[in-house]
Amino acid sequence: MTDFLIVAYPWIKAVHIMAVIAWMAGLFYLPRLFVYHAERAGTDDAAGGLDSLFQTMEERLLRVIMNPAMIVAWAAGLALAMTPGIVGWGMVWPWTKLLGIVAMTWFHMWLSARRKDFVAGRNRLTGRQYRMMNEVPTVLMVLIVLSVVVKF
Repeated sequence: MTDFLIVAYPWIKAVHIMAVIAWMAGLFYLPRLFVYHAERAGTDDAAGGLDSLFQTMEERLLRVIMNPAMIVAWAAGLALAMTPGIVGWGMVWPWTKLLGIVAMTWFHMWLSARRKDFVAGRNRLTGRQYRMMNEVPTVLMVLIVLSVVVKF
């Protein structure tokens, strides 16, 4: 198995990077959709068309892009971490990266729960609150990238 991981390392790394890019795109875009949904749906929308449109966009973004990208990013990342000679577990950086990834996954799940709130008509957050939450993936991305590149 380790021979396979060593040989496949560049391919696994490429898949990991692509999956992370797709996942991050969703993590940046979904809170922005929630901003517009919270601020615009329900205003001059007697037929519920705008609310329905936002719900469709949010659900498809999560189901078709974000969930698969997160799963592939995790799977490829675990394969990279198991590749001999890649991760020095005695250093700090793998642990800060892991902390960032776990926090990113929690944020993904939090966004999924907020989508369910919109579907059930229970959204209680404002557009401003979603705008502030839109900064979470940026902060986590900085932590993760610095951890991997600087290897502190």
